[in-house]
Amino acid sequence: MSYETLLYEADQGVATITLNRPAVLNAISQQMIEELQATFDTVKDDASVRAVVVTGAGRGFCSGADLKGRQRVKPSEAPADASTAGGERLRRTLNPLILAIRTIEKPFIAAVNGVAAGAGCNLALACDIVLASDTARFGNVFTRIGLIPDCGGHFFLPRLVGFHKAAELMFTGDIIDAHEAERLGLINRVVTHAELVKQARELGERLARGPTRAIGLCKRTMNVGITADLAAVLDAEAEGQGLARQTEDHWEGVQAFLEKRPAHFMGK
Repeated sequence: MSYETLLYEADQGVATITLNRPAVLNAISQQMIEELQATFDTVKDDASVRAVVVTGAGRGFCSGADLKGRQRVKPSEAPADASTAGGERLRRTLNPLILAIRTIEKPFIAAVNGVAAGAGCNLALACDIVLASDTARFGNVFTRIGLIPDCGGHFFLPRLVGFHKAAELMFTGDIIDAHEAERLGLINRVVTHAELVKQARELGERLARGPTRAIGLCKRTMNVGITADLAAVLDAEAEGQGLARQTEDHWEGVQAFLEKRPAHFMGK
């Protein structure tokens, strides 16, 4: 399937989704939202895809929502239900994308090649692992235009950098470079710009060769772990472990350990 705002390829068990509106730093349009949802549906249903890399074309990862493509009305001229309609628009468009990244039980790797601002920043943070080019920059810049973060910013930022630092980043809208993002724990690591996609692909292939059913169950349980109490997490771990024990990958892993050979996982 061909897309107008994305590039999509799958090879060696890794799907690479490239945001492809470089002239506007890959700003998110309505068409991009629809095409991202289609690609997420594809990677969810395609058993041959066992890891996902998300990156951007050109010099940006994603500059956030495409404000130029939006119809604007002065508050004094807006209908009475305008705030409700705005909230419903988010629930229909961007929110499902973030939920898909978190609930598709395959590892998502963000390869942030340049600026990641607003919704683009939080799209990256929603991924399981974030690698960044040494030219990347991150910012929840919503207050610069009188908005609050969306795409899970209020969820991810405090958990990654702590309450006070998250408040500073959200309230000020400051943009930080990749090295500061790494120091704060916002991302996993910084790599050279030339090596970014290569290293993201290599990590994706490594994970794709792993026991991806177990990785998916681990991701499911981590989603519980960051919101629930200890008892609920222990229960989720027990459920996930029970499911993992019935996979062919678990059988293969134990056999390989006993036979002192490398395991050959199939994601089953």
